Amino acid sequence: MKALKNIFVGFLVSFIGSIPLGYLNVVGFEIYSKLGMNSLFFFLLGVIFVEMVVIYLTLIFAKQLVNNKKLIKIIDFCAVLFLLILGYSFYANSSQIMEEQGILESYAMCSPFLIGVLLNCINFLQVPFWTGWNLYLINGDYISIVNKLKLYYIAGTLVGTFFGMLSLVLILNTLSKNTTSFYQYVMPVVIPSFFVVLALVQMGKVYKKYYRNKTLL
Repeated sequence: MKALKNIFVGFLVSFIGSIPLGYLNVVGFEIYSKLGMNSLFFFLLGVIFVEMVVIYLTLIFAKQLVNNKKLIKIIDFCAVLFLLILGYSFYANSSQIMEEQGILESYAMCSPFLIGVLLNCINFLQVPFWTGWNLYLINGDYISIVNKLKLYYIAGTLVGTFFGMLSLVLILNTLSKNTTSFYQYVMPVVIPSFFVVLALVQMGKVYKKYYRNKTLL
């Protein structure tokens, strides 16, 4: 029963958590629309390969990571910069996307699997995300990480991420076919704005976490 519980909890958290992987979902959509389902499959495998390592390490060292305030602070600041760079990248490439060239052009010589690995390696947001969730689930006794049970949890998270991202990619593909304004407004305006909003939210968290108490004093 504990193994099934670990799988279910891991699946649920990662399925919902695949939504914050916004830029990976957008790249996955481009890969699917231009290279097909086969390439998307290998791209998602590359993404969850990196996530498997991140989840395992944050699961084992969650408490140590939380106590390492200097490292967490660096990750928090990098996350803000990361989101702003992503927003600018999609805005800057919007004209190419409308001309059917897209952001995949610079990765044309790489395999979809490597694209997934490389892009998820620079996803700083997943470290605090999984550290926080793993601590919450462990402390709340929602999962057990004794011996092989942690592997069932990790398996559940990987399956959840895979199907969560696949669902979002297919939704994006459906939207692109049902509206002519998708490439005119969503790609050059909505998606960059989405990342800017996420960056502002992250900046607010950084301010409250590191500077609010100091200013109050």
